[in-house]
Order: sequence, then structure tokens, then C-alpha cells
Amino acid sequence: MATLTDVQPQTITLEAPLDMHLHLRQGKMLERVLPASAQHFAGAVIMPNLLPPITNLAALTTYRNEITALVQGLAQETAFEPYMTLFFKDYSRTELAAAKDDIIGIKLYPDGVTTNSAGGVRSLQEYHRTFADMADLGIPLLVHGETDGFVLDRERDFLAQYRYLAETFPTLTIVVEHVTTREAAQLLEDYPNLHATITVHHLLITLNDVAGGLLRPHLFCKPIAKRPEDREALVGLATRGHPKVMFGSDSAPHPRHAKEACGCAAGVFSAPVALPLLVALFEQHGALANLPAFVSGNAQRIYKLTPARKQVTLLRQAWQVDNTLDDAPEDDKVTVFAGGETLEWQVQNVQVVA
Repeated sequence: MATLTDVQPQTITLEAPLDMHLHLRQGKMLERVLPASAQHFAGAVIMPNLLPPITNLAALTTYRNEITALVQGLAQETAFEPYMTLFFKDYSRTELAAAKDDIIGIKLYPDGVTTNSAGGVRSLQEYHRTFADMADLGIPLLVHGETDGFVLDRERDFLAQYRYLAETFPTLTIVVEHVTTREAAQLLEDYPNLHATITVHHLLITLNDVAGGLLRPHLFCKPIAKRPEDREALVGLATRGHPKVMFGSDSAPHPRHAKEACGCAAGVFSAPVALPLLVALFEQHGALANLPAFVSGNAQRIYKLTPARKQVTLLRQAWQVDNTLDDAPEDDKVTVFAGGETLEWQVQNVQVVA
């Protein structure tokens, strides 16, 4: 269980922080962004929407081995467990049983709603047998819950599908990924098998930050940031230690040429600043005692995880966030969420306890 081991005016220590929704991409981008997550987190749920998507055990094993090799190659000793997922399709029971011990869950994308989601689901009812087998085998279903309707209503319009899943398969663990609306937050109270992840950027921004003045493409994500009352509902869930919500960054890197372009790619890259921003937010709301549950404890209980004892200490010391991740060529740079801003907290020390 995660604990807040050091609550002092200047330092906070978190045990085994987990990121329950993370995009690491592939190839050179994987190599560039992995250290930001591996250094600060004890583990993360890795999204499968690559090109091609991860839809079988062989591809999953190859991807996990690539991640593990990069972690082992980091200059500083660390402990980071990639919790792997498959891209949802009509899996047979035999395939599900074979993959069960290698995955934390299966990620469902409606067709075409977000990055690399072509070939996703068009009708949930077509997959009744797959959902039933997942429930029987104890494999969680992770859902990007949006329709293709009006952009501000896409999550709200998907709520009927969550009700269908939760009622039809009451023993299936269902995770509402990157929840963004007040209505979806309220739905968690209606079904014991519904849980949710919340990103740091949806706790901090609204659509006004994205498009209320000059367009800020590096804040554009899917699901899109919503209204102030939606953000307030999410902040309330997280800061009061609601037992059904977990931190999932949805940190999703894109090179600058894909973000600052006509047809801007959706995704916010927050991995380097997630923990400092969360500490500041929870402190602002007088809720530091509830931060361990949000960043680890709830996830450990919901997913039955035992992560490495990785202690991350944050220091109250102002620092300015680099605008970009590294010194890649200008068009390939990845812009960091809160880049250029001065944050009050920073990661001071990371220790892996044997």
C-alpha cells in the first residue's frame, strides 16, 4: 500500500507511485520518453495503440522486452514495471487464457476516436462472448469511452455504453480511462465494477486553456478538456481520496511537427512533471494525506498489484520546467506540459528499497 511517509514543510516522500495510463510509443520516441516515466514511477500501464496495434502475445512480449531492456540500460538504477495491455478485438477464450498472466487488461478503443485507433470497436454488442470470457477469467477491460459525436459531448454520449457493460457483465472490472466529465464521475457511484483513471492535465485545465485565446496545440488531447464544473468534479474525486479513482497520466508524446500543424495530433506529454504538479494540487486543496491513494494505493487494490518499493521524495524548491524534452532537431522536439512555468515542487531523490 502506498503511504505518505514524510509530511514535512519542505519534503514529501511517496512510495511506489504508479501511472495507470501511459503512452510510450515505439522506436526512437520510446527511447526518448521512457526515462521520464521510469525514473519517477514504480510502474505504468502501457497502452497498446502502436502501429500496428498490439493484438497478440508475441507482439506484446517483444514490446515488453524492448521497454525492459531500455529500463535496464538507464544510467541510474531504477525499478519500473511495464504493465502490458492488448488492443481489444474478438479474442477467443483460448487466446485470452494464454495472455492472462502477461497482461493487466485489454484496452478498448471505439473505431477512429483517437490516435492509432483505426480498427477499433464499432458495436459493443458484437463482442458479448469476449466480454463474458474476460469477466470469467478476471481480465479487466480498459475503455476509451467516446463516441464520434459533437466533441464536448463524446464522453457523455458514451455513458450508455458503460451502463450496458457494467449491467450486462457485473463481474467484469471496467476502467473508465481518462475520465473528463462530471456525469462520468457520478456514474462511478452507480456500479461497483466501474473504476476510473484521471490525468493531471484534466485536473488543471479546461477547454478555455486550449482554445479560449490563441490556440495552444500542446494542450489539445482526446478526450478534450471540458468545462470548469467538469474539472471541479474530477478534482473533488481525486483530492478526497475516492477509492475508485487512480492516477493515469495519459502522457502522450508527439513531435513538434505533428502538434504545430494543420491536423494537430492529440496528446499532452506530462510525464516529467506529473508528480510535482500533483503534490502542488493536493497541497492547495489541503489533501496531501489522500495523495498516496490516488497515485498508488487505489491502483494496487483494484488491480491486485505489488510494485517495487520505490520511494520518490519531492522537495519544495522552485524550478523552471524545460519547454522541450531533449535536444532533438527542432521539428522533432517534444513539448512538455507546463513547459516554461515555475513549479513549487520537484523530484529530489528516488530510492529503491530492497
